[in-house]
Amino acid sequence: MSRPRIALLNAAHDGEDTRRNFRRELDADLVEFDATGGHLPEHFAFDGAVVTGSRSSVYWEEEWIPPLKEWASEAAERGLPMLGVCYGHQLLADVLGGEVRDMGEYEIGYREVTHSGDSLLFDGVDERFVAFTTHSDAVAELPPGAEPIAENDYGNHGFRKGDVFGVQFHPEYDVATAESVTRGKDLPDDRLQRVLDGITEENYAAACEAKLVFENFTDHVRNVRGLSA
Repeated sequence: MSRPRIALLNAAHDGEDTRRNFRRELDADLVEFDATGGHLPEHFAFDGAVVTGSRSSVYWEEEWIPPLKEWASEAAERGLPMLGVCYGHQLLADVLGGEVRDMGEYEIGYREVTHSGDSLLFDGVDERFVAFTTHSDAVAELPPGAEPIAENDYGNHGFRKGDVFGVQFHPEYDVATAESVTRGKDLPDDRLQRVLDGITEENYAAACEAKLVFENFTDHVRNVRGLSA
C-alpha cells in the first residue's frame, strides 16, 4: 500500500512538539510548512493536507492567517482531502463558510467526546471516547452542508464536508505535550492542578484510541487518490 504525500501546515508558533507528534502519528510522507512564518505550499500537488493546532484564533489579525485561509480554501475547492485539528478544525470550518467564536470559557484536559457512529473518520473508535482538549474558541456554526460527527458538552468536536474533516480535540498529543501546554495556560491554580493531576499514563492510554482518526484519514486519502493496493 502506497504512502500518501501530505502537506503538514504547522500553525503552532513553537512547532517542535507539533512536528514530533504529527510525524509519529501520520503514516504518510509529510511535506512540512511553517504556516506562522509565512511558509506555505506554492501548489496543490499533494494527496492530502493537515492543518495543525495553534495558540492563535482564526479571527485574529495576524499577517500569516489570511494566506493560510486562502490556500486552504482553494485546496478544498480543488477537492484535496484535508484534516484540521483544533485550530485547523476551526480554520477549515471558517473557510468553508462556518463561524468560529470565543466560547467565553476554557475546555482543557482529558475529556469525554461522543461521535455520531456513522463517520469513516471514527471507524474503530468507541462511540464515547476520551481525548485531550485545549481550546477557548469553538465552531459555533458549521459550514453549509457540513455534517456534525462529534460533540461533547462544550459543543462541536468534529465535522465533515465532502473530503474535508475537522476535529476539535488533539488526538496527536503525548503526555509531555499535554503537560507543557497545560502549564502554559493562564488558569486558576486549583483548576490548573486538577488538569495536571489528570494527565496520567492511564488517561493517555485511554486517549490513544482516538489516534485512529489519523489512520482512518490516511486510508481515506489513499482511497480518494487511488493509492490503495
